Amino acid sequence: MAVATQSLEKLCINSIRFLAVDAVEKASSGHPGLPMGAAPMAFVLWDRFLKFNPKNPNWFDRDRFVLSGGHGSMLQYALLYLTGYEGIELEDLKQFRQWESKTPGHPENFATPGVEVTTGPLGQGISNAVGLAYAEAHLAAVFNKPDCQIIDHYTYALASDGDIMEGVSAEACSLAGHLGLGKLIVLYDDNLICLDSETNKSFTEDVTKRYESYGWHVEFVEDGNEDIDAIHQAIEKAKSITDRPSLIRVRTTIGYGAPTKANSNTAHGAPLGAEEIEGTRKQLGWEYGPFEIPQEALDHYRKAIDRGAQWESEWQQKWATYKSKYPQDAAELERRIAGKLPEGWEKYLPTYKPEDKAAATRAYSGEVLNAVADAVPEVFGGSADLSGSNKSLLKNTGDFQKGEYHNRNLWFGVREHGMGAICNGIGRHGGLIPYGATFLTFSDYMRGAIRLSALSGTQAIWIMTHDSVGVGEDGPTHQPIEHLAALRAMPELVVFRPGDGNEVSGAYKVALERGDGPTLLALSRQGVPNLEGSSIEKTAKGGYVLSGGEETPDIILIGTGSELHLCAEAAEQLRGEGKKVRVVSMPSFELFEAQDEAYKESVLPKAVTKRVAVEAGTSFGWCRYVGSEGDTVTIDTYGASAPGKVCLQKFGFTVDNVVAKAKAILS
Repeated sequence: MAVATQSLEKLCINSIRFLAVDAVEKASSGHPGLPMGAAPMAFVLWDRFLKFNPKNPNWFDRDRFVLSGGHGSMLQYALLYLTGYEGIELEDLKQFRQWESKTPGHPENFATPGVEVTTGPLGQGISNAVGLAYAEAHLAAVFNKPDCQIIDHYTYALASDGDIMEGVSAEACSLAGHLGLGKLIVLYDDNLICLDSETNKSFTEDVTKRYESYGWHVEFVEDGNEDIDAIHQAIEKAKSITDRPSLIRVRTTIGYGAPTKANSNTAHGAPLGAEEIEGTRKQLGWEYGPFEIPQEALDHYRKAIDRGAQWESEWQQKWATYKSKYPQDAAELERRIAGKLPEGWEKYLPTYKPEDKAAATRAYSGEVLNAVADAVPEVFGGSADLSGSNKSLLKNTGDFQKGEYHNRNLWFGVREHGMGAICNGIGRHGGLIPYGATFLTFSDYMRGAIRLSALSGTQAIWIMTHDSVGVGEDGPTHQPIEHLAALRAMPELVVFRPGDGNEVSGAYKVALERGDGPTLLALSRQGVPNLEGSSIEKTAKGGYVLSGGEETPDIILIGTGSELHLCAEAAEQLRGEGKKVRVVSMPSFELFEAQDEAYKESVLPKAVTKRVAVEAGTSFGWCRYVGSEGDTVTIDTYGASAPGKVCLQKFGFTVDNVVAKAKAILS
């Protein structure tokens, strides 16, 4: 048999290739080219370097592996099966890309044991890996002792040409180089092919020089198809470079072994087809049928089970010593790993009274963030060059910089998208709660990352200030209009637009207690008063009666954010004219919709159809609450450059206009 002449390493490498080829063919969908080309480097990494325990995928000190080229997901699924990951069977590979399978088209952390982050949109995975490296560096600096390195792991990513092209990766990798994250190693599958064509039609820059200019160490492996010793040596060299991240360019052939489709974009995103697969089997000397793996190769891969158990056992011994010598630190780390908040942390949340001085909700946010950060030390984040404006700087810690990884203020520069993806990586690592801050209009730059935090169930706090035309002089480019509606449309994202200080505190309480998803706060630049009837507890309901709940009203005024006080003042004027008016605060659509029908009816009784919603954003989406008989004070055009108070007045956000709208409906 031709197979008998193959080395064990070749058998192992070809096992990855053909599991990928066969799964893609069976599904009639997928990307076989990347797994076929990248199999040698993946084998070397997983067999010789990656520290993991297949029987405990969540062991905290494991190395993290991110398949950034998520379209090549069968590479990772093959490795998870071959190395014996709990819950991944051969049958799961046969269900690739099928309904409710553990092997979806792109890696998803919530679907597949052993997948660290949800990758798919190119550039996100490598940027998440930067965030994972942030987290390891910070936690190691906080918890490690000279005689006990309890947190000591690497982050590895396998990236494609598309990942390197995407702008988000440039943002994140620039930061990784600046920070000298030496435990981040990226293997770049440099195969010169993308989905449409050869890369020379659009991508001819010198990637080595670019990454060196970022401050990375760069290695080049000329023959990534056959020279596994060179791959091994490059990873060894990267691990020896401790003061900067490493990029290993590995020149491979996409679709390696396919007679006519190798080194072609035709191998990128479609099954090879029966004839091409038969030719590939002959070319690579593979005499096994679909999904058939030689026992010799499987036995070799399954050594990872004993190896992983040994690694974790050694770590557990170290952990026992650590707990004995440093019990307080150990208890703190255990709490964080478990995702539990400190006992009594909520007592630190500020509360506000109507007589307190009015302030912008961004200012309340700064107060609340700093208060809870003192109580919850895992809060870890920063701003995209706007910390002075969005009040996101933590006062009782320094800056997270090279050699100062114990500090908690992250400086992202003008890199919103990179910030979002890095925060997602931090959140997926465990032990930390990330936050990222910018202006609400710039959420457009990081929408992909926000969406992935929601999809992957990653706890992150998105702090978005300057949330309306009240921004003023900066004009329509900086004045969000449609953003709230667009973000509210995103499943699993909780969006808050708090109306005063108590609602800001309430929003943070939800965000910190919500360990399985992201929360976004939309905050004002202009000042707002603290209102009678607001509270932290009521905010958690998403919508509640602020005033006028004693009897069935003639009309309901619904407000959010900086317009809530307009509703309260308009209600007082209308009540003075004999009208029964209820004011409802609606800081979060999502949380209100999560309440039971009885509660929602108690706030917005169906019998009361005369309603006015007031919000300095688009009317889109408000129909669910005002119905056909109601109206809105909203804005469906772009803003204008003028002082903020003038903008608000010109666009109708005044007490008089709210009263006029209400009277028109009542008449």
